[in-house]
Amino acid sequence: MTQCVVCPQNDDALTFVMAGGKGERLFPLTRDRAKAAVHFGGRYRLIDFVLSNLINSGFYKIKVLVQYKSDSLDRHISKVWRLSSVLNHYIDPVPAQMRVGERWFMGTADAVFQNLNLVENEDPRFVCIFGADHIYKMDVSQMLKFHIGAGAELTIAAVPRPAHEARLYGVLDVNAEGRVTEFREKPADVHPESDGQVLASMGNYIFNTDVLKQVLKEDAEAHDSSHDFGRVVIPRMIEQHRVFAYNFHENEVPGVSGKETAYWRDVGTLESYFDANLDLIGVSPHFNLYNEDWPIRCGHFDLPPAKFVFSGGDSNRMGMALDSMVAEGCILAGGEVSRSVLFPEVRVDSFATVQESILMPGVNVGSYVRMKRVIADVGVKIPDNMQIGFNHAEDRKRFFVTESGLTVIPKGTVLS
Repeated sequence: MTQCVVCPQNDDALTFVMAGGKGERLFPLTRDRAKAAVHFGGRYRLIDFVLSNLINSGFYKIKVLVQYKSDSLDRHISKVWRLSSVLNHYIDPVPAQMRVGERWFMGTADAVFQNLNLVENEDPRFVCIFGADHIYKMDVSQMLKFHIGAGAELTIAAVPRPAHEARLYGVLDVNAEGRVTEFREKPADVHPESDGQVLASMGNYIFNTDVLKQVLKEDAEAHDSSHDFGRVVIPRMIEQHRVFAYNFHENEVPGVSGKETAYWRDVGTLESYFDANLDLIGVSPHFNLYNEDWPIRCGHFDLPPAKFVFSGGDSNRMGMALDSMVAEGCILAGGEVSRSVLFPEVRVDSFATVQESILMPGVNVGSYVRMKRVIADVGVKIPDNMQIGFNHAEDRKRFFVTESGLTVIPKGTVLS
């Protein structure tokens, strides 16, 4: 395994991971948990990807700002992400504390403003502010090196995206040296049929600490502000401060090559979440979880190996999985799974067929069940002979069905 060489400037950076969002477009997966705590990829939570990038890059001072339904996220961080206090390394969940008034976080900028005491306590030279809910691999130290070399006061990680997706992101215009000349949050005036590309913000920022304090205090005093980095703070900074874009496509990660080099997924919708999970299961996956040089870290489960039982014979009863990921503790007791992701302790009983589906921890699929394009949240119990994903009109009577025909069964649902 490649070991990260910690640059001296990394130790002079404090990182805020923004994990307080509701993730309304991921409902009902976010009905009972924060967006950053949503399960992903067979054994991870969404937040594990940004934390793995930071740790692999040598950034060990991390504050996770939480707010909405954060209990499962807090427990996950405290159990999985323990660093050495002896070396002053930490990943600390920080709840909203109303330190500056009787209010919760009013926007991303306000969330950091309300926690400036943490910046003052640590007294770093740089403050990194990263989102908690994107799927990608990134050596953050390269972005910090770019920030220092450019003499930037704020650097924004950016990635080229098709122009018709512009309204989903913050869009940057840059000059020849990479300095940002304009920033528009989710603009509606980009033609949706354009074949060109825009430079989209990844929601990852590096600030010089003195500049961050200044702009956040100015924003807090502006009563007409929405207190959001993308909508207000960054556009106001462009004329007065050195704001640069860091092109994510130039980032080099050990063990990453080919189509994975510039992989970045915003899993803000059920469709994008579903597609990102299926990106993992190919022979040459779009996003490779098996890269030992850049591991995606998560918790360890005290569970037995996955088991596939019944070998067919005259009855065609066979436990098998094809083009799928199957986590520990799963039992395929005569059921067939294809192009799917199974989390720990899933059981699929005899003659059931599961196609293009995501089954979260503890899901139980009965005999002769047929499922296609289904997301079943934690603990769902599906009785024998049920069909889900084939008749959307019927599914809508009991489940959540997206416009594209993806069926989502909420956490803990026990069907009869």
